[in-house]
Amino acid sequence: MADTVQRPSTADLRSLGGLALAAADRHSGDAMRAPGRTAITYADFGRAIREIAGGLAALGVEQGDPVGILSGTIPEWTIADFGAFCAGAVVVPVYHTNSPEECQYVLDHSGTKVLLLEDAEQAAKIAAVRDRLPGLEHVVVLRGEAEGAITLADLRARGAETGDRIARERTEAITPEDTATIVYTSGTTGPPKGCVLSHANLLYTAGAYIDRLELRAKPPVIFQYLPLAHVLARMVSFVCLEVGGTLTFWGGDTKNLAADIAEAQPTHIPTVPRLLEKIMTRVISTAEGAGGIKAAIFKRALSTGEAVAKAEREGRSVNPLTKLQASIGHKLALSKVKNALGPNDPVLITGAAPIGAEVIEFFYACGVPVLEGYGLTESCAAATLNTLTEVRVGSVGRPLAGVEVALGEDGEILIRGPLVFKGYHRNQEATDAVIDADGWLHTGDLGEIVDGYVHITGRKKDLIITSSGKNVSPEMLESALRETRWISQAIAAGDRRSYLVALVTLDPDEAPKLAEELGVSADPETMARDPKVRERIWQDIDAVNQRFARIEQIKRFAILPRDLSQEEGELTPTLKVKRSVVYRKYEHDVAALYEDAATE
Repeated sequence: MADTVQRPSTADLRSLGGLALAAADRHSGDAMRAPGRTAITYADFGRAIREIAGGLAALGVEQGDPVGILSGTIPEWTIADFGAFCAGAVVVPVYHTNSPEECQYVLDHSGTKVLLLEDAEQAAKIAAVRDRLPGLEHVVVLRGEAEGAITLADLRARGAETGDRIARERTEAITPEDTATIVYTSGTTGPPKGCVLSHANLLYTAGAYIDRLELRAKPPVIFQYLPLAHVLARMVSFVCLEVGGTLTFWGGDTKNLAADIAEAQPTHIPTVPRLLEKIMTRVISTAEGAGGIKAAIFKRALSTGEAVAKAEREGRSVNPLTKLQASIGHKLALSKVKNALGPNDPVLITGAAPIGAEVIEFFYACGVPVLEGYGLTESCAAATLNTLTEVRVGSVGRPLAGVEVALGEDGEILIRGPLVFKGYHRNQEATDAVIDADGWLHTGDLGEIVDGYVHITGRKKDLIITSSGKNVSPEMLESALRETRWISQAIAAGDRRSYLVALVTLDPDEAPKLAEELGVSADPETMARDPKVRERIWQDIDAVNQRFARIEQIKRFAILPRDLSQEEGELTPTLKVKRSVVYRKYEHDVAALYEDAATE
């Protein structure tokens, strides 16, 4: 199936640098804002990217040279990105949470010549592995100073006189099929692979997003907190600046995330499922904890709100009395969720990992639309996307304009179109394994297509094949477990076994409340072993089990002594579980669950 709507409006642009230069000249007002910082206007943005282009050229960067960026989500990241594009460079993003060794791998494998990094802390990482990076000629620090690094001010000063000419000449010399960026996948298995994306790939996708979400009607204000080394966050910046919107950045502290959103007053918030799950869990647990009439009002308001929102999405009429009840319930119990996101009625856009339909229904009941999309780094992020007017909760939407989606014989989702990447950097074998002779990208995900809407049912490599030969996709079960109040992460296991077991972690924010409620120690390791805690967690697991077929249900479980983390290599920067790492680390815990059962 394919969406055959006309080519997106950005399809005639030649390069991302050209997009940025034209946007800076065409638009006015604020291009970027961040808490506690002076706003960056479009004029400021245009001047900065030209000077950076000139500065990089002065450092010896030629057309097509790799330039790396290692930084958290700050305005300077986006400015550096476009400045490098204007120098004709190939941008290599590096996750700011990477270890020194992980940074070294990406920079060495890509052949990065100049690295722009955030601050002295990131500079220290590179200093630790600099002797293994013979191709790295210069380091530029974006904020403050760092030993052995050029400051951003110095870089811009070097390009002040030549920047305009350099940017103009080099962006004009770029062809759409030239490589724009090499994005290294966060890698749930094995070392990351460098996805080579062209200017044409990214420009086409940006235009398709703009048209699908009708973003030219009114300049958006888009909240930016996702890591910019991830292709979706960068697509957000391409889209926003092309249409004259404002990127509003967070301050970098998760404790202040809610306050940053309120200050930003966004119209759109790209996010990950885990944040939405935590918000829903927190709201529901707070309401239930209030008890009595407040809990009853909330429960009724949520039920009525979900029913009305679903009817309205499906174009069905709603009984006036029910609509009135929903309105009253919203004011009494649900409005705080919507109000916390600011006055501009923001749309939440999510993807990157499975999310339960119950989570999305919750937000719709609160008056906050959630649009789920689907894609990979190899498809420039989302290749399918729900919209406000065309949405099926539980699906990831219809394909973008000009994109084909089909199913392989085994149910694997295949994608073909202008947004499919050029291949993996220096890895033709891996490229040939995912792009077939007909140009189809084999995603590795399993799915269904119903009335043109794509539904994800699992991932091929994550399939659990039981001893009876049954195939089980654990993702939706795990997602449902994460929606419960006390569980943070859940990883099912059971390959070649007769039933499934699970490793779960306690939510660090909620665990102390559980300890107080049960009258037990709040020490995480002690809680993991406590019979009262285990009994309460089993109640949640058992309730979730009732929503799944018998073969998919969890029969036994273990509570791990701490939550999973990026620092321990168990989560990707986008908070996806590295299943193979967890299985390897906790293989004895999994084995014990089956051994204990055998002795009972």
